[in-house]
Amino acid sequence: MTTNSLENRTAFITGASSGLGLRFAHMLAQAGARVALAARRTERLEAEVAAIRAAGGQATAIALDVANADAIGAAMDEAQAALGPLSILINNAGVSGEGSALSLPLDRLDQTFDVNVRAVYIAAREAARRMIDSGVAAQGDARIINIASIAGSVQLPGLTAYCASKAAVVSMTKGLAREWAARLIAVNAIAPGYIETEINADWFATAPGRAQIDGFARRRLMDDDALDQTLMLLAGPAARFITGSIITVDDGQSL
Repeated sequence: MTTNSLENRTAFITGASSGLGLRFAHMLAQAGARVALAARRTERLEAEVAAIRAAGGQATAIALDVANADAIGAAMDEAQAALGPLSILINNAGVSGEGSALSLPLDRLDQTFDVNVRAVYIAAREAARRMIDSGVAAQGDARIINIASIAGSVQLPGLTAYCASKAAVVSMTKGLAREWAARLIAVNAIAPGYIETEINADWFATAPGRAQIDGFARRRLMDDDALDQTLMLLAGPAARFITGSIITVDDGQSL
């Protein structure tokens, strides 16, 4: 197996219908992984699964709302039945939690933590259980990658709830890595800076959004491929000795 090969690995990606999650699914498939694309918008998933299969890959679409805690384990069982034992989890699904602390409705606060924190914790736990039971963990092939953010260490205006949720993901990643170290499950996180996605595109089209970009050290958003190599590092054999790491990829935006 070459360094970047993910042949005979099964990956489960949440929030895979658009943005980073969709790109991750295609990247992993190109590297040889069998990929389960999980999201609420199944009509989008079916089209992407067809594209992956047309390119010679193996993929399946899984309907999943990660806010429904009881559905996560069942979704992973469905993925395993279709593609084989789970090796890689990409905890990517997230919401913006945008709003000032004085005006953010409590249901939006709850949603932010349900999706960005609670679902990440439950998905990691359900994945770890399956990786242990199948023997994937004992083989040293178990990878859990949480998508955090520079917001986990930098306070962004109007995003206090989001920043708090991503700080929780950072802490959770380190805690789970320590807890499962003896099980040989590698738990790491990527903390990206701003890449234009469906979540933020409208904001960056506004005058204040463009002003924010002008305030970055390099006065730009990152390209779509900014996280590709970090993802492949953490998902593949090279991560055998990497666990509990938070890798920031932000083009200097947090400077």
